[in-house]
Amino acid sequence: MMKNWIAIVTLGLISGFNINVNAQSLPDFTELAEKHGAEVVNISVTQNIHTDATAMAMPGMPDDEQLQEFFKRFGIPNMPGMPGSPGQNGNPLPDYKSQSLGSGFIISSDGYILTNAHVVSEADEVIVKLFDKREFKAKIIGADKRTDVALVKIEATGLPKVTVGEPNKLKVGEWVAAIGSPFGLENTMTAGIVSAKGRALPQENFVPFIQTDVAINPGNSGGPLFNLAGEVVGINSQIYSRSGGSMGLSFAIPIDVAIDVSNQLKSSGKVTRGWLGIAIQELTKELAESFGMKNTNGALVAGVEKNGPADKGGLDAGDVITRFDGQAIITSADLPRAVGASKPGKVAVVEILRKGSPKTLSIAIGEMPSESAEVAQNNKPAAKAEANKVGLILKELTPQQKKKINGKNGLLVINSMGAAAQAGIRSGDVILGLNNSEIQNLEQFNKQVNSVAAGKTIAVLVQRAESTLYVPIKIIK
Repeated sequence: MMKNWIAIVTLGLISGFNINVNAQSLPDFTELAEKHGAEVVNISVTQNIHTDATAMAMPGMPDDEQLQEFFKRFGIPNMPGMPGSPGQNGNPLPDYKSQSLGSGFIISSDGYILTNAHVVSEADEVIVKLFDKREFKAKIIGADKRTDVALVKIEATGLPKVTVGEPNKLKVGEWVAAIGSPFGLENTMTAGIVSAKGRALPQENFVPFIQTDVAINPGNSGGPLFNLAGEVVGINSQIYSRSGGSMGLSFAIPIDVAIDVSNQLKSSGKVTRGWLGIAIQELTKELAESFGMKNTNGALVAGVEKNGPADKGGLDAGDVITRFDGQAIITSADLPRAVGASKPGKVAVVEILRKGSPKTLSIAIGEMPSESAEVAQNNKPAAKAEANKVGLILKELTPQQKKKINGKNGLLVINSMGAAAQAGIRSGDVILGLNNSEIQNLEQFNKQVNSVAAGKTIAVLVQRAESTLYVPIKIIK
C-alpha cells in the first residue's frame, strides 16, 4: 500500500502538479447545519385511497427504464400488501391509506412553510414535524403544479425562519447544501456544487432550474438548498435517476420563483400568469434550414389558438419569436417564462421572423386558462391510397373533422412509412401546414413535397392530441 501511495505522489510531482492538501481546505458546513437545521421541517402526507378490481398490479409490467418518468418526483409512497385482492378467493380490494414523506422549510415565524406541490397534492392530511419534534396538522394554502410550489400553514408562532438568498448571484461551481428527510431520515444534510443554472427540463416551462450534484433522494422533495452564507437559494424538486436514488443530477426551483408563487397563493389561493394561446417548440438546425434561417435562436410557433391573444395580435404558425417585451428569446424555454411573468392585460411588443423577414407585433396578454382545447383525431383507413414521396398516406378532412380544428384545412395521416415515419409522424396525426404555408388540399401538399430536391428538409406542421408541432423531414429520394 505504501508503495502505491508513494508512486501516486511522485507521479503528481513529475507531471508538474503541486499537491498541497492544506493550500485550500474544503468548506465547513457545521455552522450552517447548527444555525439553520431548525428552519427545515419534515412533512408527512396521508391520502385515503379507494380501490377497485382494476387497481391490482398486472404481470408483465414494463421494466424500470420504460416505467419510470425521465425526471422523477420524490415522495415515498407506502404500498402495503393488500390482502383480499382479486385472485385471492375473489375478494374485492379494500380501501387503504397511502403515506408519503417530504420536506419543507419555514418562511415566516407565524407558521408559513414552503414545499413542493407534488408532496402535498391530493393529500387528505398533512402533518408537519419541527426540528424540536413538535407535530402540527397543516393547512394547504395553495399549490401551483406548473412550478411545483406549495404553501402550507401551521398554527404556531415564534418559529425560526430561513433567510432568502438571490439565485441570480449563484455561480456554477459554487458550494451548496441541502437539508431534508431522505427516505424519512430527518434533518439530513448533503452537499455539492452548482452544476448549471437556468436549466430547462421537459414539461417544465416556467422554471429555470438550478442543477446541482448534491445527493438528493426520495424524501428530500420540498427541502431547501442553501448557499454557504446560510441563505436559501432554491427548493429541491427533481432528480435524474434510473434507479430512483441519487445519481448526482438534482434540480432545484430558484427561490425567487417560489417566493413569487407563494405570495400569490397567500393572497388569492392561486397563481395568475400571462398567456398568448400558442404552442411552441425548439427551433432545430433542420427546422431553421427549412425556414431559411441562419441560426436556431428563437421560439418556433407551432400552433395558434383561434381567438386567443396571439391570434388577435396577428401571430401565425411558422413565425419565430425572437424577442418578447424587450427580452431576447434564445431558446423556446425562454418564452413561457417571459410570458408567464407578464400581467394579463398588458400590451407586449413581440418581435418575430416571418418567412425570413423581421416583423414587430403588439399583443395584449391574456390570462392563462386552466384547461386546454380539444383537438380532433381520426384513424379510419382510406381505400386505394398510395404513399407520397416521404412515405405518407393521407386523406382530406371531412367537414365535421374540420370543425374540431376551428375550420382549418388539414390532411389526416392514415399511414406513415419511410422518411415520415423516421421523423416521427404517426397515424392519426393531422397535417396543417408545410414550411410556412397552410394546407389547401391533398394535391397541393403532394405537389409541394414533390418539388423539394433530395437532401433538402421540409417542416411539416402536425396536430397531435392536444398539441401542434413542426416535424422536420429530410427528402431522401
